[in-house]
Amino acid sequence: MTSRPTADDWWIIAAGVTVVYMAAMYWCMPTQKAKQRMVIAPLVGWIYLLPSAMVKGYSASHALYIYSVALAMFIVMFVPVAKRVAADIVEQEEKPWLKVPLNSFAWYWMLGVFTVFAAGMAYLWPFLA
Repeated sequence: MTSRPTADDWWIIAAGVTVVYMAAMYWCMPTQKAKQRMVIAPLVGWIYLLPSAMVKGYSASHALYIYSVALAMFIVMFVPVAKRVAADIVEQEEKPWLKVPLNSFAWYWMLGVFTVFAAGMAYLWPFLA
């Protein structure tokens, strides 16, 4: 039987996932504005998610588990459909007065990834966090 990751382990995992997330999102996003928004997301996670989880009574391990899974989900969600999403972002920024619909395949891909990650996170919660 293996032991659960400690809070120190989750800090290392969270730092690693953050670096991979920032590199992947910087690569995926087509414009400077989009890159800035996606790279700021981990900071928002550190500022909001972690203290919020602690206030609700979750341990540091639980909070870092949620943070790490959320960033990993965004990596898997965006990288495979990066070109399609990038085209939509560019078109939206060029025509801000027009609501550009998200590519259908990209939308279903992101919905599927979210569903799988949410279910996986809930299932693994008692074992990992």
